[in-house]
Amino acid sequence: MTYCVGLLLKAGIVLLSDTRTNAGIDNISTYRKMFLFEEPGERVIAILTAGSLSVTQTTIARLQEAIDTGEEHHSIMHAHTMLQVLQIVGNTLASVRVDIDEKLAAMNQGASASMIVAGQRRGGGMRLFLVYPEGNFIESTEDTPFLQIGEHKYGKPILDRVVRPDTSLADAQKAVLLSMDSTLRSNLSVGMPLDLCVIERDACRVGTLRRIEAGDAAFRAMSDAWSNALRDAFQTIEI
Repeated sequence: MTYCVGLLLKAGIVLLSDTRTNAGIDNISTYRKMFLFEEPGERVIAILTAGSLSVTQTTIARLQEAIDTGEEHHSIMHAHTMLQVLQIVGNTLASVRVDIDEKLAAMNQGASASMIVAGQRRGGGMRLFLVYPEGNFIESTEDTPFLQIGEHKYGKPILDRVVRPDTSLADAQKAVLLSMDSTLRSNLSVGMPLDLCVIERDACRVGTLRRIEAGDAAFRAMSDAWSNALRDAFQTIEI
């Protein structure tokens, strides 16, 4: 399992993913789930992945191959709009899922995955999408300025309460990290390290990229402060 979250704000985009992958209770591995593609000043595209590792890795590999070989109609780096990027990602994900499902059918098994795709092309607006296993997608709006994939239920309450389109990038980073902290505490299938990315509006490049390892002092201090604040608030509430 995994947890990935993306925020679309007036100031930019904030993305966070964990790196834990489970193939059983005794087989836990670390795999990157955030993939960044950029031509600084021209376009930046981020893809977060959740679900079957075979589906997500094959999808990313095919997208990268199209970039490397310069396949104009299949390369997300040649797409003229973010909507075209989504169509390429969605079609590739759906195709990979069908291919792998066919191979697993004999064992009565299936494989599925979903993705968050975010970014901006020079001259266009910043956009944030959730891509489903079938290749269709939904887009973040001002009414819903964040999207989640994976084990999302534990980290959703704080986002519902504090994230608004005008939330600052600094507060947004704090929100997604506390959202992840809640998930880490409640579900062992989500784990460190974490990958945090910030893309400022109209920069068309990655502004901040941070790997947060287990035992990171700043993350632990923030987690402890949040726990203490919740306990203090709880004690002040009367029934």
